Amino acid sequence: MLKRLFGNTAVSKEVIIKSPVSGKYVDLADIPDPTFSEKRMGDGFAVEPDEGKIVSPINGKIVQIFPSKHAIGIKSEEGLDILIHIGLENVSLKGIGFEVHVNEGDRIKTGDILIEFNLEEVVQDSICAVTPVVFTEGSQVVKMMREEVSNLIAGDTEIMTIKVKS
Repeated sequence: MLKRLFGNTAVSKEVIIKSPVSGKYVDLADIPDPTFSEKRMGDGFAVEPDEGKIVSPINGKIVQIFPSKHAIGIKSEEGLDILIHIGLENVSLKGIGFEVHVNEGDRIKTGDILIEFNLEEVVQDSICAVTPVVFTEGSQVVKMMREEVSNLIAGDTEIMTIKVKS
């Protein structure tokens, strides 16, 4: 009733996304996998990792850990759904070389270690080690603002500010 009288009063909230891994910024369009480059799973960015450590890019909650340990789903405190996918075409590793430090349902803070992995194995057994970070629910995103950065430090470098619907 009040929404009809006063209109939609929903306000957007901002989420600052920091790099989940140290390395070089990569545009999704440059990833050699159409699922990510054509943004079929959502918009975002990627990182060519320099090390085998993934940290949380936001404050939030772990919502999914893939059985192969190469991908993790997070929901920010503001409600933004994020997928971090380590490497391309590496499900065949079946979790070998990946060590997950969190459980589904855990509350996390920016910079908390989520997954450590053997970078050499991922590079050897995958198309590449590039790590896409995708905002899987496009309907949540009001606006994305990207920082002009190239060299990234895990848990420190701000890459994007996302305005999300609340």
